[in-house]
Amino acid sequence: MLIYSGFNQSNSHYSKDDSAGTILGDKASQSHLMANSNGVEGLHVWSSPEGGCKIDIGKQIFCNRSLNMKNILAVGFDMDYTLAQYKPETFESLAYEGTIRKLVYDLGYPPELLEWTFDPKYMVRGLVLDKKRGNILKMDRHKYVKLAYHGFRELSKEDKVGTYGNTLIRDSFDEPDYALIDTLFSLAEAYLFAQLVDYKDNNPGKVPEGADYSHMYKDVRAAVDLCHRDGTLKQMVAKDPKRYINEDTSIVPMFKMLRASGRSTFLVTNRYISLADFISSLFRHEK
Repeated sequence: MLIYSGFNQSNSHYSKDDSAGTILGDKASQSHLMANSNGVEGLHVWSSPEGGCKIDIGKQIFCNRSLNMKNILAVGFDMDYTLAQYKPETFESLAYEGTIRKLVYDLGYPPELLEWTFDPKYMVRGLVLDKKRGNILKMDRHKYVKLAYHGFRELSKEDKVGTYGNTLIRDSFDEPDYALIDTLFSLAEAYLFAQLVDYKDNNPGKVPEGADYSHMYKDVRAAVDLCHRDGTLKQMVAKDPKRYINEDTSIVPMFKMLRASGRSTFLVTNRYISLADFISSLFRHEK
């Protein structure tokens, strides 16, 4: 089985080096002012819009290798950010807003959360959430914590080393106490988690009783799942697909070429069937 890995739009804007400055940007990008829902200015931006270069979508390659197709009978495609090339600035904002509404109306969080907004450029894949402590970590390949933030507040070097150890003593940074920010979908969840951490610290007693940092993360995940199960995302995307999904005119000709060669094609996704079927219909109806 061959899985075609399509262009990932967000990945083209960021350079992924192990040096401290690559993902985080230069001093100028770090020092620009921005504000979150709690009015905190001077936040650290994990992503670096200045990195990388813009390449035409039709010429970008995520993975490439020589493959003899003679014995390949079927070709499978992932949907999210492969066939369906979502626009992160609109699609992830839609998911974020839906998650907020579920937290307020279904899980008992205060209505003032409805005024919060999502910055799609703040987070970047490769970070790690410390669910128990409410921290966001940037590590190198050896699992050394290079930067640590509590919500939107940077931890001092002393607090960072005291919590996560030095070069000789390391945590495993695995589930269930940690969560990897390894997909584009997790960026909005991580941003919302950081907002909730700051909100809990600055507003004692306003979050649901007994909701510690780890519990708040579970609530965020539960709210995200609710958005998918009740059709919230599908309904909004169906109203205006072009607002949320980039059009790629090369996909249907590629399908026709594969089918004309006698090969079967199939979809590989963990999406709920209603949204997967709707997005698939966009390609079925395309001339």
